Amino acid sequence: MLSLMDRRETEELAPLDKIKLSSQKITTPSNSHHLFPPLLVILPDSRCHEAVLIFWGKKRIMETAFQEGKEEVISAWYMDDSKEDQRLSHHRNPEQFVSLDKLSELGILSWRLDADNYETDENLKKIREARGYSYVDICDVCPEKLPNYEAKIKNFFEEHLHTDEEIRYCLEGSGYFDVRDKNDEWIRIAVRKGGMIVLPAGMYHRFTLDTDNYIKAMRLFVGDPIWTPFNRPHDHLPARKEYLEAVLKKGVEAN
Repeated sequence: MLSLMDRRETEELAPLDKIKLSSQKITTPSNSHHLFPPLLVILPDSRCHEAVLIFWGKKRIMETAFQEGKEEVISAWYMDDSKEDQRLSHHRNPEQFVSLDKLSELGILSWRLDADNYETDENLKKIREARGYSYVDICDVCPEKLPNYEAKIKNFFEEHLHTDEEIRYCLEGSGYFDVRDKNDEWIRIAVRKGGMIVLPAGMYHRFTLDTDNYIKAMRLFVGDPIWTPFNRPHDHLPARKEYLEAVLKKGVEAN
């Protein structure tokens, strides 16, 4: 979603410790299309069971790691219907805040990390290894560094979805990620320095800066990056159907 200003690709991540799969072709849940992957996939070769269990178990455990102080860098609320400047907070009157647990119910993952030391942060490394984020780059979005800034900010604000996760880590500055809830109402998520957020594949969303007009963000991806946005409506896409199925299923289980 964000325009690339400063690209920093890292080397391919080494395989996780203890994971040694057989040479046979293995079908596992897609990292980006399944919000709630199982801990174990039954495979014809029983020797692979332990490896798959370790991988998916580590991935699920990582979803609840590094949560201390997260509310200081990530917060959310329901938006009003005002057509004023998109960079304003757009709180309802009275204000209606949204808990981070509710964001989790929508399939959104988030962490608080050490943005001042992101290049050597072991916690960031653990998240990347557990979730397979082998690609990373850095981008700056602000009037001074982004050509045609005003036009591009408006383009970022078009409602769309991706067929893969959208992963953003705020290293400096701040911005808003707007997402739809189960009733198709807008929730505004404010992400500040140290906040890392993952929007699931198939979720309609949009992005804008706030009135400070600056964010330095890390973008992460599994494998080669694909930034293609599909502007609403694209409800026929498999990623959208799988997202809705996963969210509705989780809602039923919660009740």
